[in-house]
Amino acid sequence: MSEWWTYRPADLLMFAPRTYWRLFELHNDALWPLPVATTLAGIALALGLMRGHTLALRAGAAGLALCWALVAWAFLWRRYASIQPVAGAFAIAFALQALGLLALCAARSLRGTDQRARRGTGLALLAWALLAHPLLALAAGRPLAQAELFGLAPDPTVIASLGLLLYAQTGAGATRALLWALRSLALAWCLVSAATLWTMGSPQGWVPLAAAALTLAGLWRRPIAKPAPG
Repeated sequence: MSEWWTYRPADLLMFAPRTYWRLFELHNDALWPLPVATTLAGIALALGLMRGHTLALRAGAAGLALCWALVAWAFLWRRYASIQPVAGAFAIAFALQALGLLALCAARSLRGTDQRARRGTGLALLAWALLAHPLLALAAGRPLAQAELFGLAPDPTVIASLGLLLYAQTGAGATRALLWALRSLALAWCLVSAATLWTMGSPQGWVPLAAAALTLAGLWRRPIAKPAPG
């Protein structure tokens, strides 16, 4: 028997990478043409946020709540759980995030941030999740049928949510705490996903980590103080 210190993280993986990516192909095929609807809805959200519409921010939070619930049930619970024993816990976390997003969209103090850098970074994350993230399948030599799509797969849905949650701000104490809790759970998933992808030997693990880093940088960036008149 080999000693425990001779094992690598990949030796503890319970499924082959091809099995993991095949899940997305089956998932996309089963829900087609829903990906078209989620992508168009995401583009409409991005356009609304670019114009600074608070209504778009509320509608986006509600729409993302539905996406998190769909990912929780249709992907994590029904598919990923067949190869990953802890996927049931992930599904519960995603369901809780969906409830939190619904509560956020109803918050009266919810509004877009006044910081231009945060707004730009949030929109960039949303654009990546909608348009660029699915193309990572082709970049990695996988068929487009195995692409991770916004609203159906965890990573692009989480990255889009980070964009909206970075764009959003609120003045109320309870709602501010909820906003930070939602950000924290999305950031935690980025770490889980990065670890899973790196364990499979996929360089794509840098993508959720980069999204988390951009979000944290945007949140920690202080607004530039305006000089006093006179």
